[in-house]
Amino acid sequence: MLLRETIAIPPLTGDRERRVFYYLPEGYDSGEERYPVLYMFDGHNLFCDEVATYGKCWGLMDYLDRTGTKIIVAAPECNHEGDMRLSEYSPVSFDFHGKRIVGRGKKYMDWLTGTFKPMVDGRFRTLPDRENTFIAGSSMGGLMTLYALAKYNGVFSKGAALSPSLWVQGGDMPSFIKSGRYGRDTVIFTDYGTREFKKSFAAVKLFCETFSCLAAKGITVTARVVEGGTHCEAAWEREIPQFMCAFGL
Repeated sequence: MLLRETIAIPPLTGDRERRVFYYLPEGYDSGEERYPVLYMFDGHNLFCDEVATYGKCWGLMDYLDRTGTKIIVAAPECNHEGDMRLSEYSPVSFDFHGKRIVGRGKKYMDWLTGTFKPMVDGRFRTLPDRENTFIAGSSMGGLMTLYALAKYNGVFSKGAALSPSLWVQGGDMPSFIKSGRYGRDTVIFTDYGTREFKKSFAAVKLFCETFSCLAAKGITVTARVVEGGTHCEAAWEREIPQFMCAFGL
């Protein structure tokens, strides 16, 4: 079951509202069971082709319904105004096509963990503890997933960062990766497509350095290089079974 509503994020956009999507598993209405929660970025791209940015969604609801996966998904859409998606989905400031993008990712994550998560836990039958709280996203949302696990590890135990935008610090490994404090039970799934890597050997080097650093911290890291994979929703849809398996679902 998919619920579509609107929500405001006052620290970022005042009282302006954006869509938020909630997926509830089959049987939610007829029982008392509590469920893990997966928080995701770019909610508009996950469930329905008609609202997806490029007309193709992840097909996430179809997968969850078909497999009977027992999880709640809570996913606000991004800010579509100008370069605000880049700003809200980055914890660091960076240059992009000659423009300075001011990173407001910390404000977004403070809102998600301090306001949105308590609201979700208060409204739905969730398992609110860290062990049952996950996060996932792609591209800039993948970068934010890594940031969430590094700096909000007391909230999230598992994350999937698909095609993460690691380039925001000029080709260096994001500093929050190095300084992050991770519980030993942290699980990170990541992937990149070979057709993404063909654009730059530096991207290969950065990917390897980043996830070697994370593995060296003693946490569980699954890093896949997908033959023929590209930077799009259709490619990320094919990875859903892989990261769900990594999450133990």
